Amino acid sequence: MQFQSNDLFKSLFLTILFLSVTTSTFSQAGFQMDLTNNWEFQLAESGTIGDEAKALSEKWFPATVPGVIHTDLLDNGLIEDPFWETNEVKLQWIELENWNYRSSFQISKDQLSNQHIEIVFEGLDTYAEVFINGKKVLDAFNMFRTWRSDVKPLLKEGENALLIKFRSPVLENSQKVLDYPAKLPSGNETVEVQVGSFTRKAAYHFGWDWGPRFVGCGVWRPVYLEFWNEARIKDVFCRTTELTEEEANVKINLTIETSEAGQYKMNFNDRSITLPLNEGKNELEYDYKISNPKLWWPNGLGAPNLYNLDIEIFRNKSLAARHSTHFGVRTVKLINEPDEIGTSYYFVVNGHPVFMKGANYIPQDIFLPEVTTDRYKKLIADVKGANMNMLRVWGGGIYENDIFYDLCDKNGILVWQDFMFAGSMYPDFEDFKSNVEAEVIDNVKRLRSHPCIALWCGNNEIEAAWFNWGWQKTYGYSEADSLKIWNTYLGIFREMIPEYIEQLDPLRQYVSTSPLSNWGKSVNFNHSSMHYWGVWHGREPFENFKTNVGRFMAEYGFQSFPAMETIRKFAAESSYSLESPTMANRQKSYIGNGMIKNYTEDWYGKTATFEEFVHYSQKVQAEGIKTAIKAHRMNKPHCMGTLFWQLNDCWPGPSWSCMDYYGTYKPLMDAAANYYKPVAAFMDVNDDTFEIVVVSDKLEPTKGNINLRLVSLENEVLRQWNIAIDVPENGVQKYFSMKINELLQGEKKENLWAELKVTVENDLIFKDVYYFVRPKDLGK
Repeated sequence: MQFQSNDLFKSLFLTILFLSVTTSTFSQAGFQMDLTNNWEFQLAESGTIGDEAKALSEKWFPATVPGVIHTDLLDNGLIEDPFWETNEVKLQWIELENWNYRSSFQISKDQLSNQHIEIVFEGLDTYAEVFINGKKVLDAFNMFRTWRSDVKPLLKEGENALLIKFRSPVLENSQKVLDYPAKLPSGNETVEVQVGSFTRKAAYHFGWDWGPRFVGCGVWRPVYLEFWNEARIKDVFCRTTELTEEEANVKINLTIETSEAGQYKMNFNDRSITLPLNEGKNELEYDYKISNPKLWWPNGLGAPNLYNLDIEIFRNKSLAARHSTHFGVRTVKLINEPDEIGTSYYFVVNGHPVFMKGANYIPQDIFLPEVTTDRYKKLIADVKGANMNMLRVWGGGIYENDIFYDLCDKNGILVWQDFMFAGSMYPDFEDFKSNVEAEVIDNVKRLRSHPCIALWCGNNEIEAAWFNWGWQKTYGYSEADSLKIWNTYLGIFREMIPEYIEQLDPLRQYVSTSPLSNWGKSVNFNHSSMHYWGVWHGREPFENFKTNVGRFMAEYGFQSFPAMETIRKFAAESSYSLESPTMANRQKSYIGNGMIKNYTEDWYGKTATFEEFVHYSQKVQAEGIKTAIKAHRMNKPHCMGTLFWQLNDCWPGPSWSCMDYYGTYKPLMDAAANYYKPVAAFMDVNDDTFEIVVVSDKLEPTKGNINLRLVSLENEVLRQWNIAIDVPENGVQKYFSMKINELLQGEKKENLWAELKVTVENDLIFKDVYYFVRPKDLGK
């Protein structure tokens, strides 16, 4: 949607501030030359050179950029499929080696005549020295940062050589770990020397309880040369500062870098202004008034309207820089404050409290460049189709690629954005903290204009772990050790990060961690965000989902196996048993396969074959999460959000996901889509009473009808009721209540089920069935 010029520019206020800033962000100026072609890789002499690596010495092999070492080795037939059987174990030697990548590119005389030429790496994983024509241009040490360097003095007309020397994170940091005065928790690492917490690299690469350990390296995001002359646009930041039905104020901040001071012309879509700019970096701030704004709404509440913004800068009538972006007019606020229950935790969007429905998102592949545009599009389309309105980007993965947030913007999916820290404590080195500072600045600036971003969260589960998981005893910390480690934590997550959020994105809220309450005590379910793992880690029955409902359920879940069509892609038929080495290795949770087996048998009975077990593992997972979602929505507004763990997988195997690595749905996906509908009618039994509670997330009342039927196993309708409903906006209301004995009238629970349909103006909007006993007990 383009700006409506008569509305948008009716009121234009310009404040020009000339500031010197030291941070850099992505480039939007001049033109770029892609450098992702003609790459090769080799084993470096500086690594371990183990037995598996010796055959690769001194040889160069074709490489793909963006890419990583594991997929390059696979593409050249130098390793077997990392996903097949137990090959993960066989390929651990790769993390103990260093690797070199090289390429060459042509530069013309005309290109060399540009005033400024920089090389830009949007992602280097992780420790890398970069050389052009034999001269070092940068030293990288954080896979989450964008790295750039002025290379004009080093370039020459004709062919230029580009070399990258990657160093193993394990080799780089092992001695630092051993020399550190206290052992630090490091995510889900299970190896003896755990370097993850010392390395600014995706934590899940070191292994997690749903994924493999593949510690690699590579140019994992695009690399290019950026050319510019008189000016370039370094950053554009759009945010809604005031909003009524009649008018919105959108504040737009620009960072423009120029080669020389002077008068410049700037076009905003079809309007122009002339302004003076200083040499170097200039900070500009504009206020726009938009009459009758079309708002950006989350999925299910309205259209996610977006406005396009095209900016051009001219110097002496020549185009110097161009930037195109979009923004949404909306307000989002987290209400996390004391109330009559305890401590609230809910989001208000455009002035309306909104119940959040969604899941936790992890990276879609252990080898990140394998995630194509089509995979991103399919995943977000699946999320939208499942009636979700929020994803939590979990802190053990990555700050996602731009396309992820663009698609969330366009589809009305709010994003709870963790910073990339999870289940670990971190060293107090000054260079580590300054590295984190640059990472925070990079990514906040890159993501802050997206209307989908609802919240910044410091980390995943670190505070819950520090106060509840017994780390102090496990690692033998003295009082001084504990104080030092905790103070380092406070310095990063209670001081540094929130200070930068306040400076760079002041209208968005920040919480230091998730969860803010731990599930170990019942009183905690009255306070803030909750990760409830009583079901699974606590081995509690699904029924406990009904009695353990927090204010915002940010994590909970249950595992299942992927479909047989997926299992056949990573395992031979001889491995089709839970006791096989392949299935034992594939299960990364310490209680995984046994838990799935026990719950499956409790609900569906013993299974005769592995295929049957896989089928029922998925069905029991769906039953568990349905129980949770139903309890969370029925307890609105006590509970105002439900994000189950987890949406997706990074490799094929058993996990908590609702769709597997290949995008194949488990029954949970369809169950969630149904239970996440804007209007849902939930059947349940409490204290021998059968009840129907209708929940609506809509911003207007809903009038309709419920048809309730009791149906025998022979599909005979035994009794039925028609119930008129008039649900208030954003409301919860009970419409049916009857003692079980009166409802059944002598019929056995094992011989029937309840079936419910909700219609509005003869359109079916929701349906469900309810069994009064476990499926294994039907007909007994």
